[in-house]
Amino acid sequence: MKQLRPHREAGAALVEFAIVLPLLVMLVFGIIEFGRAYNAQISLTHAAREGAREYAITKDPDAGIYAAQVAAAPSINWTQITFTTSPCEPGQPTSIYLEYPFELRLPFFAINAFDMTAQGVMRCGG
Repeated sequence: MKQLRPHREAGAALVEFAIVLPLLVMLVFGIIEFGRAYNAQISLTHAAREGAREYAITKDPDAGIYAAQVAAAPSINWTQITFTTSPCEPGQPTSIYLEYPFELRLPFFAINAFDMTAQGVMRCGG
């Protein structure tokens, strides 16, 4: 009877690891970047609501923009935000529209930058 020699598989694990590691690294960085983008979107939405609220109360677009800047400041760079306001007529809805350029930091992907938008709408006070 012939004895079977055990196959040596010491290098197989290394090859499998080399194949899987880049995918795992990209997955981890994708999760991190998605979290960063989600946080920026939530901060932008919050800033739009705060700005619209202040604008509806004071009827001063500059006060609304300043309130939006203060609300956005901890998380995102407010100097890059583009602000657009609608007229504030008593009893009618007024809005502040924010646009923020966001850049993903993912290598090997063509789409790295896009614009995030948020809009806050409140009824203008009388």
